[in-house]
Amino acid sequence: MRKYYQPEIETASREDIIKIQNEKIVKQVQHVYDCVPYYRNLMDQKGVRPEDIRSIEDIKKLPFLTKDDLRDSYPHGLLGTDLKNCVRIHSTSGTTGKRVVAFYTQKDVDMWEECCARAIVAAGGTDEDICQVCYGYGLFTGGFGLHGGSHKVGCLTLPMSSGNTDRQIQFMMDMGATILCCTPSYAAYIGESLAERGYKPEDNKLKAGIFGAEPWTEEMRRSIEKSLGIKAYDIYGLTEISGPGVAYECQAQKGMHINEDHFYVEVINPETGEVLPEGEKGELVFTSLDKEGFPLLRYRTKDICILSRDKCPCGRTHVRMTKPLGRSDDMMVIRGVNVFPSQIETVLLNAGYTPNYQIVVDRVNNTDTFDVYIEFPKEMFSDKISEMQKREQDLKTAMKSMLGISPRIHLMAPKTIQRSEGKAVRVIDKRKLHE
Repeated sequence: MRKYYQPEIETASREDIIKIQNEKIVKQVQHVYDCVPYYRNLMDQKGVRPEDIRSIEDIKKLPFLTKDDLRDSYPHGLLGTDLKNCVRIHSTSGTTGKRVVAFYTQKDVDMWEECCARAIVAAGGTDEDICQVCYGYGLFTGGFGLHGGSHKVGCLTLPMSSGNTDRQIQFMMDMGATILCCTPSYAAYIGESLAERGYKPEDNKLKAGIFGAEPWTEEMRRSIEKSLGIKAYDIYGLTEISGPGVAYECQAQKGMHINEDHFYVEVINPETGEVLPEGEKGELVFTSLDKEGFPLLRYRTKDICILSRDKCPCGRTHVRMTKPLGRSDDMMVIRGVNVFPSQIETVLLNAGYTPNYQIVVDRVNNTDTFDVYIEFPKEMFSDKISEMQKREQDLKTAMKSMLGISPRIHLMAPKTIQRSEGKAVRVIDKRKLHE
């Protein structure tokens, strides 16, 4: 079985990786300074010139970029080449302000697809596989990234896009799909839907799933693996940098390998901007080392994680990142306590509940309200009110232990929380904190 897509790069020595990064960063900074006036102004304000950047170590001298910069420069302010050289755009689904639009040259698209091909091969994919891509196609990066990566590996590609679960299941079963690519919440929904139709995990031919675009826990991974009879792999990316494939899990599943020949990563203190040493938790910052259309330098992702260069059993030498441990911007502060949705999901899955839940936060009379609506599995239902009340109290106690505060728990009948075929809407915050 093919172990690597590009072995000479994926298993390169640390010295060779640094050499590649040193060469690329010098060229990229000069390119950005010459071609992107918005970033040139940021460098000038900080008193940094291209000739000050002689190696990757000098990257700390450069200014950060944030999503606010991307919105302020909309639509063409961070374009790194003539528009005629670009062949595609993708855009985030942002909920506030202007959308973030990223431009791609053909070289950018090829590089991105190669990164996704590495991810597919790392999950065991070969040209014998049938890859069902259920990420959304269009402005969202998910569908096109894994679609292109699947082609490069030589898989038979089923470009299903998201939605129409009946059709997804029909093609999955009739065509014998072996690799499933979608959001983890949709994978869980597909597993649930298969069971409802009487299928057992061994009835499908799936062997692997490549799931990303939203946070998910190890408990949810195990739940999906059990329901679909697969090994579930994480993939990481963001539209601003290229889309899925910036980092991916190998079969060791001990973190996601970052494609360091294309993306330089730092972890910083989100409050001070200080670069943190390996092993410390902080905010991910990415630099595109060779993007042409949308070459971002030191882009703050708001994703919180930890980096590790410990030797990986798979033989890949690129640095690994943990799953995002939350975000520095979508972390909820409720009654003065930091709360991440992933903490709530962990409590639910450990207690035997499904990952179908919704968090509603509001503010009444200057006091935060905190409600969690949870579907209970059919086997947990009891017509004894006292039994259901005990279940709610047990969850409330477990939440208090995990979070430090107690939400109001609402157990709901199966199928009463709206299902998502894209990114699940886990949090509804009605407090209007940012207006």
